[in-house]
Amino acid sequence: MTNAEGSSRQRALDEEQAYVDTAYAALDRQRAGYTDRLREIRAQSGQESAGALSERDSFATHYEDNLIRLRNVENRLVLGRLDLQGGHLEHIGRIGLKNEAQDIILLDWRAPQAEPFYRATAVHPGDVIRRRHILTRLREVTAVEDELLDSDSSADDGLNLTGEAALMAAMSQSRDGKMTDIVATIQAEQDRIIRDDLGGVLVVQGGPGTGKTAVALHRAAYLLYANREHLSRSGILVIGPSPVFLRYIDQVLPALGESDVVSTTIEGLLPGVRVTASDSAEAAEIKGRLAWREICRRAVRELLERPLASTVRFTIDGVAVRLTPQDVDAAQRRARRGGRTHNEARDTYARQLVELLAQQVAEGRELSLADNEWIVGDVAASVDARREINLRWLPSSPTQLLERLLDNPALLASIAPQLSESDLAAIARPKGSGFTAADIAILDEMAEYLGPFQDNFERRQRAAAEARNAELSQYVAQTMSAMNLGGGIVSEAALTERMADTGPTQTLAERAAADRSWTYGHVVVDEAQELSPMQWEMLLRRCPSRSMTLVGDLDQRPAGAPREGWKELLGRLGDRLREEPLTISYRTPATVLSAAGRTLAASGKPVRDVRAARDLPGSLETERATTEERDTAVVTAVQRLCRELDAEVGSGGTLGVIAPQHRVAAIRDALAAAPELAEWSLDRDGSEVSSRIHVLDPLQAKGLEYDVVVLVEPQEILADGPGHLYVAMTRPTRKLCIVHTGELPEGLAEAEDASGSQQADSCVQRA
Repeated sequence: MTNAEGSSRQRALDEEQAYVDTAYAALDRQRAGYTDRLREIRAQSGQESAGALSERDSFATHYEDNLIRLRNVENRLVLGRLDLQGGHLEHIGRIGLKNEAQDIILLDWRAPQAEPFYRATAVHPGDVIRRRHILTRLREVTAVEDELLDSDSSADDGLNLTGEAALMAAMSQSRDGKMTDIVATIQAEQDRIIRDDLGGVLVVQGGPGTGKTAVALHRAAYLLYANREHLSRSGILVIGPSPVFLRYIDQVLPALGESDVVSTTIEGLLPGVRVTASDSAEAAEIKGRLAWREICRRAVRELLERPLASTVRFTIDGVAVRLTPQDVDAAQRRARRGGRTHNEARDTYARQLVELLAQQVAEGRELSLADNEWIVGDVAASVDARREINLRWLPSSPTQLLERLLDNPALLASIAPQLSESDLAAIARPKGSGFTAADIAILDEMAEYLGPFQDNFERRQRAAAEARNAELSQYVAQTMSAMNLGGGIVSEAALTERMADTGPTQTLAERAAADRSWTYGHVVVDEAQELSPMQWEMLLRRCPSRSMTLVGDLDQRPAGAPREGWKELLGRLGDRLREEPLTISYRTPATVLSAAGRTLAASGKPVRDVRAARDLPGSLETERATTEERDTAVVTAVQRLCRELDAEVGSGGTLGVIAPQHRVAAIRDALAAAPELAEWSLDRDGSEVSSRIHVLDPLQAKGLEYDVVVLVEPQEILADGPGHLYVAMTRPTRKLCIVHTGELPEGLAEAEDASGSQQADSCVQRA
């Protein structure tokens, strides 16, 4: 760099530092304002009217949320600058800010005026003369990168990566177990998807490392910004493939200033039911079929609403009464006409039969039922009456009904002619075995027909709510006493109920997550290719508008892409979809990506074309071991690669060991016992995303990335499904090391030969 260049760069750094200081001064003023207002509101406690109590708490929550939002966006507040025709400048940031004169000094990255920062190119610059990327560490400007967009340019430069230096720096940065946002380096093809309209089903098809997840999360933030009034009432639902994945992405949306989002797995959508068991791939496929919609309907109608075969007779208070098949049928038909769910309609059914029997008792005792309503109570208390009435309309919870069906294949066969004998055998399970991920969609379908049921879970929920309301009631009583409000139209009970429902203790996201019937304004699904037809029904139920963003890669399905693509996979949703591709991989080195594609093509499952943004020398290597030494070879490889990674990035960086599911536990134990790895934290149960070493199977690895990956026995993983191997091979950002005992899958032999040549060259150099 010449002295003139160095002087020019320093001037640019000083110029942007002055601006960044101005932006942070505006942020600090805004924070101070929120803090002062919050302090004033809290000082009013006990002085306002009862009617204003809830309003005060709502304002307090509003200011608290804004303070949290400012804290979350504070790091890397300013992203860049646009130099426009006419000498106009626009600075782009994570949020919008105004100065004391209420002039906009920082544009929110989602604002329409900020689009050129991500879209302008040398071929199509629009009004942009120069685009500047500003790199900061906390409040200090560390670097600037300028792109001069020459309107006379007529050639497209390869991949045309916006802010290439900033992007390459982001790709080269070591991973720490948490996903970071890409707001500073969004590329043009990503920006078009992020800013697409709200309605309909948008499918983002992208290969490994193309930024699908980042695009989906940034799109959620953009939609909340552009459709605030609509989505702030209903929120956005984000579905991830696993709890580990959710922990991996949990910092992204807060860093973009958004919180009206519920993030969960598909099995987390049913409050009160936990997944504690697992299915075989065959059983999961059977349980995912749409046939279960009809099976669930028939289970409720035919197993819980049963006809009376013949007249039954018994006595109540010494009076002989009878219940006929016609009586039961009439009560059942009347209950069904109301359009209520099974458990809700049971009251109508039971009330009609109780009143019919009560009338018989009254006539037998020559009394008027209207003047002797106690007779109804006697009938309801009769053991015989309760038994006969309940047997014809059994109350049930979804969990009770499904356990009963899976425990009794013959009973299930009687209402499910769609299932073969082998299907029934594959899903049979004794009561008390726990529920699997595939069970959740069936339970959700049953809940639609059954409705509320006062089971143990609901009693626990009710007890927790009562305990919370007891504390709230005490607070309200003290407040009302201090304000002399007793005896007026505002009751303690009413005020307590109002605060319990609308107080600041529950955010929109918390209320939505706890309510199975909540409907969302928009749904985002990551790894969408993995969902079953029944799981799509769960999401349709929660998003009647069918406004969805679905991201995934059909090539990463275990069985590969279906013949008709996404349209075939999405069923009823397929009629409204529009598909957008992502074609550039920003994660996986070209050598590794090419080997993965070559291997799947050799297995008969060719993948879509994905171009890597970069390559790294030595990014793919193989190590052959004996069967007896496999685990030892993995430990040795991990030790070596950890040292290499430390030498490259210092104390950061992550390493993932991806192995067939049945080998994960043994490899994890071997790594835990290695004293040489004591300084590297090991995730022992799949929950510590901040650990530096992770051992997992391909399914658990979906959506995740590591600096280095050690892949164990690729041939075994391929046998479980080509998509699993494609996932496993494409997780690293720097290097893939394959440890194997048998032959490598066809297509990887070239990698083994190349790896052997590199090792031989290395030995010659050392000699």
